[in-house]
Amino acid sequence: NLAGAERIAAGIRAAGGGAETTHFDVADGRATVAALEPLLQGGAIQIVVNNAGIYEDANMAGMSAEQWRRVIAVSLDGFFNVTQPLLLPMLRTRWGRIVNISSVAGVIGNRGQTNYAAAKAGLHGATKSLAMEVASRGVTVNAVAPGIIESRAAATFSAEQIAAMVPMQRAGTPDEVASLVAFLVSDAASYISGQIISINGAMA
Repeated sequence: NLAGAERIAAGIRAAGGGAETTHFDVADGRATVAALEPLLQGGAIQIVVNNAGIYEDANMAGMSAEQWRRVIAVSLDGFFNVTQPLLLPMLRTRWGRIVNISSVAGVIGNRGQTNYAAAKAGLHGATKSLAMEVASRGVTVNAVAPGIIESRAAATFSAEQIAAMVPMQRAGTPDEVASLVAFLVSDAASYISGQIISINGAMA
């Protein structure tokens, strides 16, 4: 949503901050590097939130290889493609925060989402492993695993369906997820790393 990103960037600039936007396919490693290189000219990027993900839902018996690959490419390859080029500059500053947006599906699985659950569970393993690799340089790596959050995807569920699935009997809000991410990238979370933090109203 480039237009939405540009509106947010404009608001940040209007408030006296600095912000710029870029647009690329995280599943395309070369395109990602080409998009990130100009941003790195201004110095290391110290906070990275990997939030790309797509759905290609189908029971595995009827899932195509392309459906499998596309979902893995965005969620898991995308994490690598974005994060890897940013790591060395970040490590040289001896401070950094990486937050990977996962899903409750990566924690407990979900029917019709073997591809998506596999991608997010793989992201959990990558989160924990990378956290070990960079901990001594003051960089933390965590994953946030939301459940049902108010969005276009969640709009397919009725209030009754959500109440049946979520013990808190409501969907979460984007602001609740954003607040958790904001905490994880703050100095207050400097000793939290390698964690998969669920925010799902007690679904799991």
